[in-house]
Order: sequence, then structure tokens, then C-alpha cells
Amino acid sequence: MNIYLIRHAIAVEAGTAEYEDNQRPLTDKGRKRMRQIARGLRALEVEFDLILSSPYVRARETAEILADVFKMKKKIAFSENLIPMAGPELLIPEISDKYAVDSIALVGHEPHLSALIGLLTSDNRNIDIGLKKGGVCYLEADDLHHDNHRASLEWLLTPGILVEIGNK
Repeated sequence: MNIYLIRHAIAVEAGTAEYEDNQRPLTDKGRKRMRQIARGLRALEVEFDLILSSPYVRARETAEILADVFKMKKKIAFSENLIPMAGPELLIPEISDKYAVDSIALVGHEPHLSALIGLLTSDNRNIDIGLKKGGVCYLEADDLHHDNHRASLEWLLTPGILVEIGNK
């Protein structure tokens, strides 16, 4: 299984009085940059069978931009196991039991996504990786159905690199 972990794009700052945390939208800059990042992923010939997103507005908007660029608007699902405070270990059985796909994009938040990367690659959720907003990590896993759900880290790209690739 190909797993693409994608941190949401630039959003309205946390603590802004007019928005609850789960309602913070992307900024105009965040939307524009995410579209460039998605084009960079297309240039790398990345493909998804499904986009699974946190239901938080900033992640949902990021997933919608991906779906638009990849022309897969009807292939977005949402999971409470991708919200910032969810345990990443809960997402693994959800993916393996609920979604029969070869390639999946997971759109979420930090530090949740880094913990998931650590859990899948080394069984250590405390690895200090840190995805920038709009950053993408590509993991490859043979099987997530067993307790030894191991994945290999194929690449980790910053938003700047993906924008550069998308603008060529």
C-alpha cells in the first residue's frame, strides 16, 4: 500500500477569536500554495485511490484542493482518527479494515502525522520528524492488517520542493 501523509496547508492562525480550532479555514496563500503542491505531486506521477481527511475545516479544504487537482471529488472520506488529538494507532486498523485501496492520501495535522510516521516506520511514535504545512511524506507498506504493520519511508518533501516541481 502506498500511503501519502499530507499536512494541511497554511490556515488562519490558532487562537484567532473568530474561529474555533476545528473551524479555522485555509488562508488565500494556503489555498494557492496547496494547489501548487498538488500540481507538484501530479508531476511526480503520484496517484491516490482515496483521500482520507481530518474533518477539521483546514484539512477538509486541503483535501478538496487535492481532489480537484487529481480529479477525484467523489473519493474523499473523513476520519475522526485524523484529528489533532486522536491516537495515531487508531487510524491503522481503520485504514486496513475499512479501505481496500492500493494508494491512500491521509490529510491531517501535526504532531499527529509525525507520530503516525514514527509508529509505521519504527514502532516509535516519538520520532521527531515534523511536516511543514503542505509537506508530504510517502510511505510504502506491504500489509497493515498484522501487528507488525511496518512501512518504509520512501520520501519526505517540503512544500517548497513540491511547489518548485509543480511550477516546471
